[in-house]
Amino acid sequence: MAKIGVEPSLTNVQQALKERGHEVIALQQESDAKGCDCCVVTGQDSNVMGIQNAVSSASVIEASGLTADEVCQKVEEKLR
Repeated sequence: MAKIGVEPSLTNVQQALKERGHEVIALQQESDAKGCDCCVVTGQDSNVMGIQNAVSSASVIEASGLTADEVCQKVEEKLR
């Protein structure tokens, strides 16, 4: 499936994506987003990691207010 970058604090989202067969990469720093098909962030610290400025074709999904399943649905919609 896809390679998804996820902020480390979103453990429930990481687990849900893994269960759906995606490769999950912990986004510790901006360079981790390179090569990802999609990135999931908390949105708590607006652009704290610089992902919005990263040179990447990856979609960025803000997970605040969403369940893990809702985030997975948004990821899969972006990948279509």
